[in-house]
Amino acid sequence: MQTAAERDRAAERRDRGAKGRDALARLHDLEDDEDASREHILLRAERDRARAAADRAKAADDRARAAHDRQHAASQRAESAENLKLATTDALTGAWTREFGLEEVSRELERAHRTGATLLLGFIVVDGLKAVNDAKGHLAGDELLRLLGELLRANVRPYDVIVRFGGDELLCAMPNLNAHEARARFEKIAAGLAAVDADYSITFGLAEADPADSLEDLIARADADLIDVRQSGTS
Repeated sequence: MQTAAERDRAAERRDRGAKGRDALARLHDLEDDEDASREHILLRAERDRARAAADRAKAADDRARAAHDRQHAASQRAESAENLKLATTDALTGAWTREFGLEEVSRELERAHRTGATLLLGFIVVDGLKAVNDAKGHLAGDELLRLLGELLRANVRPYDVIVRFGGDELLCAMPNLNAHEARARFEKIAAGLAAVDADYSITFGLAEADPADSLEDLIARADADLIDVRQSGTS
Protein backbone atom coordinates (compact mmCIF):
# COMPACT_ATOMS: atom_id res chain seq x y z
CA MET A 1 0.00 0.00 0.00
CA GLN A 2 2.90 2.38 0.73
CA THR A 3 4.30 1.80 -2.78
CA ALA A 4 0.92 2.49 -4.33
CA ALA A 5 0.66 5.75 -2.39
CA GLU A 6 4.15 6.75 -3.48
CA ARG A 7 3.24 6.08 -7.11
CA ASP A 8 0.13 8.25 -6.72
CA ARG A 9 2.27 11.08 -5.36
CA ALA A 10 4.76 10.66 -8.22
CA ALA A 11 1.90 10.81 -10.70
CA GLU A 12 0.66 14.05 -9.16
CA ARG A 13 4.16 15.54 -9.39
CA ARG A 14 4.40 14.57 -13.06
CA ASP A 15 1.00 16.10 -13.73
CA ARG A 16 2.14 19.36 -12.14
CA GLY A 17 5.35 19.24 -14.22
CA ALA A 18 3.33 18.66 -17.37
CA LYS A 19 1.17 21.70 -16.64
CA GLY A 20 4.29 23.79 -16.10
CA ARG A 21 5.80 22.65 -19.40
CA ASP A 22 2.56 23.44 -21.20
CA ALA A 23 2.69 26.95 -19.76
CA LEU A 24 6.33 27.29 -20.81
CA ALA A 25 5.47 26.15 -24.32
CA ARG A 26 2.77 28.81 -24.55
CA LEU A 27 5.31 31.45 -23.44
CA HIS A 28 7.69 30.33 -26.16
CA ASP A 29 4.88 30.58 -28.70
CA LEU A 30 4.00 34.10 -27.55
CA GLU A 31 7.51 35.51 -27.00
CA ASP A 32 7.70 39.20 -27.95
CA ASP A 33 9.37 39.95 -31.27
CA GLU A 34 9.47 43.76 -30.95
CA ASP A 35 12.53 45.57 -32.36
CA ALA A 36 14.03 42.37 -33.83
CA SER A 37 15.23 41.93 -37.44
CA ARG A 38 13.28 39.71 -39.79
CA GLU A 39 16.06 37.16 -39.87
CA HIS A 40 16.35 37.18 -36.09
CA ILE A 41 12.60 36.85 -35.71
CA LEU A 42 12.56 33.86 -38.04
CA LEU A 43 15.47 32.18 -36.29
CA ARG A 44 13.99 32.84 -32.87
CA ALA A 45 10.56 31.65 -34.01
CA GLU A 46 12.08 28.42 -35.31
CA ARG A 47 14.02 27.97 -32.07
CA ASP A 48 11.00 28.72 -29.94
CA ARG A 49 8.77 26.41 -31.92
CA ALA A 50 11.32 23.64 -31.41
CA ARG A 51 11.53 24.39 -27.68
CA ALA A 52 7.74 24.55 -27.41
CA ALA A 53 7.41 21.23 -29.25
CA ALA A 54 10.00 19.66 -26.95
CA ASP A 55 8.18 20.99 -23.89
CA ARG A 56 4.88 19.66 -25.17
CA ALA A 57 6.44 16.28 -25.89
CA LYS A 58 7.89 16.19 -22.39
CA ALA A 59 4.53 17.19 -20.92
CA ALA A 60 2.81 14.41 -22.88
CA ASP A 61 5.45 11.95 -21.68
CA ASP A 62 4.96 13.06 -18.09
CA ARG A 63 1.21 12.60 -18.39
CA ALA A 64 1.68 9.11 -19.85
CA ARG A 65 4.05 8.18 -17.03
CA ALA A 66 1.63 9.64 -14.47
CA ALA A 67 -1.23 7.56 -15.92
CA HIS A 68 0.98 4.46 -15.84
CA ASP A 69 1.95 5.13 -12.22
CA ARG A 70 -1.70 5.53 -11.22
CA GLN A 71 -2.63 2.32 -13.01
CA HIS A 72 0.21 0.48 -11.29
CA ALA A 73 -0.79 1.93 -7.90
CA ALA A 74 -4.40 0.81 -8.41
CA SER A 75 -3.20 -2.67 -9.38
CA GLN A 76 -1.04 -2.87 -6.26
CA ARG A 77 -3.94 -1.80 -4.06
CA ALA A 78 -6.19 -4.45 -5.61
CA GLU A 79 -3.49 -7.09 -5.16
CA SER A 80 -2.97 -6.06 -1.51
CA ALA A 81 -6.71 -6.22 -0.86
CA GLU A 82 -6.91 -9.69 -2.42
CA ASN A 83 -3.92 -10.91 -0.38
CA LEU A 84 -5.52 -9.56 2.78
CA LYS A 85 -8.79 -11.32 1.94
CA LEU A 86 -6.95 -14.61 1.40
CA ALA A 87 -5.06 -14.21 4.67
CA THR A 88 -8.18 -13.47 6.71
CA THR A 89 -10.71 -15.86 5.15
CA ASP A 90 -11.04 -19.56 5.89
CA ALA A 91 -10.93 -21.38 2.57
CA LEU A 92 -13.57 -23.99 3.44
CA THR A 93 -16.27 -22.07 5.28
CA GLY A 94 -15.68 -18.55 3.98
CA ALA A 95 -15.60 -17.38 7.60
CA TRP A 96 -12.94 -15.20 9.17
CA THR A 97 -9.84 -17.09 10.23
CA ARG A 98 -9.46 -17.39 13.99
CA GLU A 99 -6.90 -14.62 14.60
CA PHE A 100 -8.59 -11.96 12.50
CA GLY A 101 -12.10 -13.11 13.34
CA LEU A 102 -11.59 -12.85 17.09
CA GLU A 103 -10.36 -9.28 16.57
CA GLU A 104 -13.64 -8.52 14.79
CA VAL A 105 -15.71 -10.13 17.56
CA SER A 106 -13.71 -8.16 20.11
CA ARG A 107 -14.54 -4.93 18.26
CA GLU A 108 -18.23 -5.84 18.28
CA LEU A 109 -18.03 -6.51 22.02
CA GLU A 110 -16.33 -3.16 22.64
CA ARG A 111 -19.03 -1.45 20.57
CA ALA A 112 -21.76 -3.16 22.59
CA HIS A 113 -20.10 -2.05 25.84
CA ARG A 114 -19.77 1.51 24.55
CA THR A 115 -23.28 1.91 23.14
CA GLY A 116 -25.28 -0.37 25.41
CA ALA A 117 -26.43 -2.44 22.42
CA THR A 118 -26.99 -6.18 22.69
CA LEU A 119 -24.51 -8.67 21.30
CA LEU A 120 -25.29 -12.36 21.00
CA LEU A 121 -22.58 -14.94 20.41
CA GLY A 122 -23.33 -18.32 18.90
CA PHE A 123 -20.91 -21.22 19.43
CA ILE A 124 -21.52 -23.83 16.71
CA VAL A 125 -20.09 -27.34 16.48
CA VAL A 126 -20.41 -29.65 13.48
CA ASP A 127 -21.66 -32.92 14.90
CA GLY A 128 -19.67 -35.98 13.93
CA LEU A 129 -17.23 -34.27 11.56
CA LYS A 130 -14.53 -36.82 12.39
CA ALA A 131 -16.98 -39.65 11.73
CA VAL A 132 -17.77 -38.14 8.30
CA ASN A 133 -14.06 -37.88 7.55
CA ASP A 134 -13.46 -41.48 8.64
CA ALA A 135 -16.46 -42.98 6.87
CA LYS A 136 -16.62 -40.91 3.69
CA GLY A 137 -13.17 -39.32 3.43
CA HIS A 138 -11.85 -35.86 4.17
CA LEU A 139 -13.26 -34.45 0.94
CA ALA A 140 -16.74 -35.23 2.26
CA GLY A 141 -15.86 -33.52 5.53
CA ASP A 142 -14.61 -30.50 3.61
CA GLU A 143 -17.83 -30.40 1.61
CA LEU A 144 -19.85 -30.47 4.84
CA LEU A 145 -17.89 -27.48 6.15
CA ARG A 146 -18.37 -25.62 2.85
CA LEU A 147 -22.10 -26.30 3.00
CA LEU A 148 -22.30 -25.06 6.58
CA GLY A 149 -20.45 -21.88 5.62
CA GLU A 150 -22.88 -21.24 2.76
CA LEU A 151 -25.92 -21.80 5.00
CA LEU A 152 -24.51 -19.56 7.70
CA ARG A 153 -23.89 -16.69 5.29
CA ALA A 154 -27.34 -17.16 3.77
CA ASN A 155 -29.13 -17.04 7.12
CA VAL A 156 -27.25 -14.38 9.08
CA ARG A 157 -26.88 -10.71 8.23
CA PRO A 158 -23.99 -9.34 6.15
CA TYR A 159 -22.53 -7.54 9.18
CA ASP A 160 -22.70 -10.53 11.54
CA VAL A 161 -19.22 -11.92 12.23
CA ILE A 162 -18.60 -15.61 11.43
CA VAL A 163 -15.31 -17.10 12.67
CA ARG A 164 -13.70 -20.50 12.06
CA PHE A 165 -12.76 -21.08 15.69
CA GLY A 166 -11.46 -24.64 15.43
CA GLY A 167 -11.59 -27.73 13.23
CA ASP A 168 -15.32 -28.35 13.76
CA GLU A 169 -16.16 -25.16 15.66
CA LEU A 170 -17.42 -21.77 14.51
CA LEU A 171 -18.44 -18.60 16.27
CA CYS A 172 -21.06 -16.13 15.10
CA ALA A 173 -21.32 -12.69 16.71
CA MET A 174 -24.69 -11.01 16.09
CA PRO A 175 -25.26 -7.44 17.29
CA ASN A 176 -28.78 -6.26 18.15
CA LEU A 177 -30.29 -9.73 18.00
CA ASN A 178 -32.02 -11.63 20.80
CA ALA A 179 -31.61 -15.32 21.65
CA HIS A 180 -35.00 -16.29 20.20
CA GLU A 181 -34.18 -14.77 16.81
CA ALA A 182 -30.69 -16.27 16.78
CA ARG A 183 -31.99 -19.73 17.70
CA ALA A 184 -34.48 -19.59 14.84
CA ARG A 185 -31.69 -18.78 12.39
CA PHE A 186 -29.47 -21.63 13.58
CA GLU A 187 -32.36 -24.09 13.53
CA LYS A 188 -32.97 -23.12 9.91
CA ILE A 189 -29.30 -23.75 9.17
CA ALA A 190 -29.51 -27.17 10.86
CA ALA A 191 -32.59 -28.01 8.78
CA GLY A 192 -30.72 -27.03 5.63
CA LEU A 193 -27.89 -29.40 6.48
CA ALA A 194 -30.28 -32.26 7.24
CA ALA A 195 -32.06 -31.68 3.94
CA VAL A 196 -28.79 -32.43 2.13
CA ASP A 197 -27.90 -35.44 4.28
CA ALA A 198 -29.89 -36.77 7.23
CA ASP A 199 -26.61 -37.50 9.05
CA TYR A 200 -25.51 -33.85 8.94
CA SER A 201 -26.25 -31.80 12.05
CA ILE A 202 -24.91 -29.06 14.28
CA THR A 203 -25.15 -28.22 17.95
CA PHE A 204 -25.05 -24.60 19.06
CA GLY A 205 -24.90 -22.61 22.27
CA LEU A 206 -25.81 -18.96 22.77
CA ALA A 207 -24.62 -16.25 25.14
CA GLU A 208 -25.61 -12.60 25.35
CA ALA A 209 -22.83 -10.21 26.29
CA ASP A 210 -22.90 -8.71 29.78
CA PRO A 211 -21.43 -5.25 30.46
CA ALA A 212 -18.47 -6.75 32.31
CA ASP A 213 -17.75 -9.53 29.79
CA SER A 214 -14.34 -9.97 28.25
CA LEU A 215 -14.12 -11.80 24.94
CA GLU A 216 -12.96 -14.91 26.76
CA ASP A 217 -15.90 -14.68 29.19
CA LEU A 218 -18.41 -14.42 26.37
CA ILE A 219 -16.94 -17.35 24.43
CA ALA A 220 -16.79 -19.48 27.59
CA ARG A 221 -20.48 -18.85 28.35
CA ALA A 222 -21.54 -19.68 24.80
CA ASP A 223 -19.45 -22.86 24.99
CA ALA A 224 -21.01 -23.76 28.35
CA ASP A 225 -24.48 -23.30 26.88
CA LEU A 226 -23.52 -25.61 24.00
CA ILE A 227 -22.39 -28.27 26.48
CA ASP A 228 -25.69 -27.92 28.37
CA VAL A 229 -27.60 -28.36 25.10
CA ARG A 230 -25.65 -31.50 24.26
CA GLN A 231 -26.17 -32.98 27.69
CA SER A 232 -29.86 -32.24 27.63
CA GLY A 233 -30.24 -33.62 24.11
CA THR A 234 -31.97 -30.46 22.82
CA SER A 235 -30.94 -27.87 20.25
